[in-house]
Amino acid sequence: MDLGLAGRRALVSGGTKGIGRAIAECLAAEGAHVAICARNLGEVEDTVTALRRAGVTSCGQAIDVSDAAALKSWVAASASALGGIDIVVPNVSALAIGGPEAWQKSFATDLMGSVGMVEAAMPYLEKSDAASIVIISSVSGREVDFAAGPYGTFKAALIHYAQGLAFQLAGKGIRANTVSPGNTYFAGGVWQTIERENPKLFAEALALNPTGRMGRPEEMARAVVFLASPAASFVTGTNLVVDGALTRGVQF
Repeated sequence: MDLGLAGRRALVSGGTKGIGRAIAECLAAEGAHVAICARNLGEVEDTVTALRRAGVTSCGQAIDVSDAAALKSWVAASASALGGIDIVVPNVSALAIGGPEAWQKSFATDLMGSVGMVEAAMPYLEKSDAASIVIISSVSGREVDFAAGPYGTFKAALIHYAQGLAFQLAGKGIRANTVSPGNTYFAGGVWQTIERENPKLFAEALALNPTGRMGRPEEMARAVVFLASPAASFVTGTNLVVDGALTRGVQF
């Protein structure tokens, strides 16, 4: 299937590793031009170089998405470099679990980092003929699990936010969806750390999935890229769960 992404212009936050990196690579492989951001400048530069090997335009900046001014500046610079914006993928999470500090961090990063990215990109999305927003949520936003607290709460809020956007922006031809990944394993990721430092929790989490394994970043990325693409032109306001049957709640 031709997803119709050749020449489209996409922004991906947290695009240097894990799911974000896989999304950026999948978009580039489909011919989309890609701008990324992350906090580590060296990783940003390495990723941009890799993305350009696909024959597309790519650029990136080292920013913290909880810095509203820096986030707005990155979006504007990316739009200038790419010649506009068609696709926005807010992907960054603070991965915070714990007390009051974790709540503040999750609010600033997970929620406002996503809202700020969408708001900054809106003037450019309104000029696109195939505008799409895909926000990365989590299965922890659908049900109570070990990440109950700030992480799960703000991931749930993102689903509500995206569905509100879908309704509000439908008349402008701008689609908004979320993807909720299940546990996703990759080198340098949180589950690799848990595997090393808390093998009991890792074994318990692994046993919950009937497939007998965790997901891979590219499996999440393919779902995101499809929803972002013109091939999904009538899909808006949905939350796509990609979890290998991990969750048991029925989603109507």
